[in-house]
Amino acid sequence: MPVTGTIGHVTGGSLGLPSMEVEGVRAHIGDVFANPGGAAICSGFFELFAGAPLDYEYTYDEMKVVVEGEFHLTDLDSGQQVLARPKDVLFFPAGSRIRFETPDRALGFYTGHRSFAP
Repeated sequence: MPVTGTIGHVTGGSLGLPSMEVEGVRAHIGDVFANPGGAAICSGFFELFAGAPLDYEYTYDEMKVVVEGEFHLTDLDSGQQVLARPKDVLFFPAGSRIRFETPDRALGFYTGHRSFAP
């Protein structure tokens, strides 16, 4: 039966996320939608476990919603610190350098303005 409608739907998008492969850091990420219909937008889940922090430099604008746990964030340029808990919304502009930490485990859903589409 052909698919009709415009609603994209994914079930279990946060399960089995691939490792970010950063040595010593337990971080996982996976796009759920990568440029759907050619749109210059991607979204997915980011999961971090306690241990070594993840330092990340954004080359695109991103918004993130904390789903579970808490992220301890540090802007590596300004020193600003933020404690983000479930239902908190975050914005990271292109060029920002952010340190991600968590005392246990945290899961976030992100939407980024980036394109892999031709």
